[in-house]
Amino acid sequence: MDKQLLLICFLTFVIHLIGTLAYSVRIAGVRTKRIAVSLALFSILMLVSRTSNSFLGPFMAKRVENNLSGGAVDLLMDFRWLLIAASLATIAGALLIPTFQRVFCRAVLHFQVHRSIPKLLMHGLFKGGISYVRDMASAPAGANLSGLRKGNGVSLSVTLLNVGAVALWTVGVFAALYAGALDPAVWVTSSTLSSIINGGATVMMAVFIDPHMSGMTDDVIEGRVSESQFRKAVVWLVGSRLAGTLLAQLLLVPAALLIVAVARLL
Repeated sequence: MDKQLLLICFLTFVIHLIGTLAYSVRIAGVRTKRIAVSLALFSILMLVSRTSNSFLGPFMAKRVENNLSGGAVDLLMDFRWLLIAASLATIAGALLIPTFQRVFCRAVLHFQVHRSIPKLLMHGLFKGGISYVRDMASAPAGANLSGLRKGNGVSLSVTLLNVGAVALWTVGVFAALYAGALDPAVWVTSSTLSSIINGGATVMMAVFIDPHMSGMTDDVIEGRVSESQFRKAVVWLVGSRLAGTLLAQLLLVPAALLIVAVARLL
C-alpha cells in the first residue's frame, strides 16, 4: 500500500467513523433533553467529515487517471481497501460510542451555560477537556449486547433497510469512479453518475430510517420508550451499518457495471 492510498484510506476512515458516532448524538440528546443543541454541536464534526470527503474524490479520481494512462495500479484492490477502512471505522466508532456520548453530554451542558462554540472548543482543548475524555473512557457494556437476544430495538424491516442504505451510500462514489476504469470511453460520464446508486440510499434514509429514529427519540423523551430500549435500537443500527459496509464489497463491481451501462445509453 503506497502513501497516497494510505491517505485515502485514512480519509475514508474519518468519514465513516463520524458517521457511526452520529448514532451516539441521539443518546446524548435524550440524556440531556437537548436534541436540537446536540445536533447543532455535532455539525462541527460533520464539517470534518465533509472536508475529508471533498479531498477523497479528487484523490481517487487522480488514481483512476493514473491507471488509465498506464500506471501499474490495481484499482479494484484499492477500492477493496477503502471499503475495509469503512468497516474498520464502523467497528472503531461502535467501540467509542459509550465514551463519545458521555463527553458529548458534557459538551452540550457546557454550551447551555456559555452559548459559545469558540469557548467550548477552548475549554475542550486547553481546560481539562483531554483529561476528561481519559477519565470518561468506557468500553461498551456487555449487557447491551446480551440484551439483544430479547428482541430488536428497531423492526427487522428498518434494520434491513439500513443495511441496504449504508451499502449503497458506501459504494456509490467508488463504483462511479471504478466504472470509468472499466470503460474509459465513458470515464467522465461515469464519474458523475454516483447518484444512480446513492439515490436509493438517500430515499431509504430520508423516507424510512431517519423518520423512524426521530420518532423513537421523541418517544424516549416523552417516556413512551425506555432509554435502554433506545440504546438497543442504536446497537442494532450500528450493527446493520457494519453489515452494510461489508455488503458494499459485494456490490462494488455490479454497481460499477450498472453505471457503465447507463453511461453508454446517455
